[in-house]
Amino acid sequence: MMRIPFETLVKQFEKVLVGRGMHAEDAKLCAHLVGETSAEGVYTHGANRFPFMIRMIDDGLIDVHAKPELVASFGALERWDGRQGVGNLNAHAAMKRAVELAKQHTIGCVALAHTNHWMRPGTYGLMAAEADCIGILWTNTMPLMPAWGGIDAKVGNNPLVLCIPAKDGPVLVDAAMSLFSYGKLETYAREDKSLPVPGGYDRDGNLTTDAKQILSSKRPLPIGFWKGTSLALALDLIVSALSGGNTTRQLGRMGKESSVSQIFMAIHLSALPDRDRIEAEIHASLEDLQNSEVADGAAAVRFPGQLRTRIKEENLREGIPIDERVWQEILSL
Repeated sequence: MMRIPFETLVKQFEKVLVGRGMHAEDAKLCAHLVGETSAEGVYTHGANRFPFMIRMIDDGLIDVHAKPELVASFGALERWDGRQGVGNLNAHAAMKRAVELAKQHTIGCVALAHTNHWMRPGTYGLMAAEADCIGILWTNTMPLMPAWGGIDAKVGNNPLVLCIPAKDGPVLVDAAMSLFSYGKLETYAREDKSLPVPGGYDRDGNLTTDAKQILSSKRPLPIGFWKGTSLALALDLIVSALSGGNTTRQLGRMGKESSVSQIFMAIHLSALPDRDRIEAEIHASLEDLQNSEVADGAAAVRFPGQLRTRIKEENLREGIPIDERVWQEILSL
């Protein structure tokens, strides 16, 4: 593992993106979003995933010039077409618009069809929190795990984000429907490390901590067992219905992780008459949580997203940790 200065990392991303024909301003924002993800410690969806984005551009699955277009408006809900554009730029624009709608209607929702992998979804939840909005968003994916009781992949791991603004720092839940995201499995496989707990099945149907075998079988464990695959299915059907876009089933028939459907919701807390009471109760709840009796072997009880700022400060000071093989691949792009 090596450390690369944040500015060096972002400049390299920009160079690669501009080299693929992306407009300079778009490349700057896209590169910053990817770099910020790694700076905040989500390495699986930052620098590690950047080569995947470039391969999709090279394969013609991402149009670096496309901009999302408004398709239909239903008051607080709008349908947009991502037009196969850059996933994180489309998502950034969609959440920005959802916040604008929330400022008008208290609740705003943008349903986005025909877009691409959004990289780190928590980024867009934090955008909502910065505007004093609760952020709720999710995406569907290709079939990546079986329905409960099945063997062949039928449902997506369909990441879900819930972000709540708080004076202690935003509460950020960013979770795939599989116990370990595919990005995390790929990291464990690349580093040849065992998962801390069984994360899925091998091809013989045995539970395993070997990420390579889980990636091969496409049988990761869902969160909450049958509840996880049920939630994944519900998220898929809702997002495709509201956006008018593809379902996981359709993505599976297409055979590529492109033209996915996503949803971005913002709820403007300042529009509510008891905003001060809400803030006080959020603070009290987080304080109560952190005062938990700590279990043997655990360092502390923290709320989701609590370490984000500390990790970012360290990484900006010391440099972004990155696998040397990943960095060499990025340089080769």
